[in-house]
Amino acid sequence: MTTKTFTPSEEGIERHWFVVDATDQTLGRLASRVARVLEGKHKPIYATHIDTGDHVIIVNARRIAVTRDKRESKVYSRHSGYPNGLRQETLGDLLDRRPEEVIRRAIKGMLPRNRLGAQQLRKLKVYAGAEHPHEAQRPEPLA
Repeated sequence: MTTKTFTPSEEGIERHWFVVDATDQTLGRLASRVARVLEGKHKPIYATHIDTGDHVIIVNARRIAVTRDKRESKVYSRHSGYPNGLRQETLGDLLDRRPEEVIRRAIKGMLPRNRLGAQQLRKLKVYAGAEHPHEAQRPEPLA
């Protein structure tokens, strides 16, 4: 019997591609499911210091469901750093203008806030419509 601790290496990580249809799915529930796959927490070789996650493609971002009155009450803010540089936009406005950004921001908030989280976020592809250019990777539907 050995008492060695297993640590995954970059060469031993197998990455898969998953596709998710966002039609009528709740934003937060979808985001938490996808963030888990991007981090690799669904795999037995998960480690906190290495990116063991898979690639995820989200289609139909325009048709995401939002609960209650969040379309008007949830506000995204940013500041340019200059006087009067505060810009605010509601969830409904952002959904109309850039629906991919809504899902990307929700998932980004659930990933680590360091270089590893940025690396995991790069494996996320979000599209407003039903078409995506990643057919060559043969993505499987996410269960």
